[in-house]
Amino acid sequence: MSYNPDADLEVRVRKATERISENMHIVANEPSLAFYRLQEHVRKALNPMVDRRVDVDKLQVELQGSCYDMEYAASAIKSMQNSDESFKNIKENLKNAIFLKQQLKYEESRRKKSESNSVYKRLSVHITLDLPELPELSDVVRETANRVENIMNKATSSGNTLSSSKE
Repeated sequence: MSYNPDADLEVRVRKATERISENMHIVANEPSLAFYRLQEHVRKALNPMVDRRVDVDKLQVELQGSCYDMEYAASAIKSMQNSDESFKNIKENLKNAIFLKQQLKYEESRRKKSESNSVYKRLSVHITLDLPELPELSDVVRETANRVENIMNKATSSGNTLSSSKE
């Protein structure tokens, strides 16, 4: 009996054995190839990743400092909003002080008597305020001066009317 193998069957068997051989070779070398690829990836990616991590940490510290500064600035602005009433009181007190100073100067200039015991003279000697020029209050000063002049003119004219009616 002669054995005649089928040519087609022989080709299939060879292909199958080659594939099995390749698979055995890949399976045998796969763990070392995988570790090599992992090591190569880590070597390439680790340094830039560490550098970025350091940069992120620096930025986080800077950001936290900026947040503290912003919170401090916000609280300062809130406290300034509450000081609005104080500034209004200061402004009113300055207006009153300027008005009173103008009245004293006017009264002093109008006095023709030179009494050494005069209350106004004693008071004006002690009041030596040099008020700074405040451009925003110049209109208030001008208005106050006009009011004082009008009051004094009315007082003078009513005094003249009274004195002429007495005669």
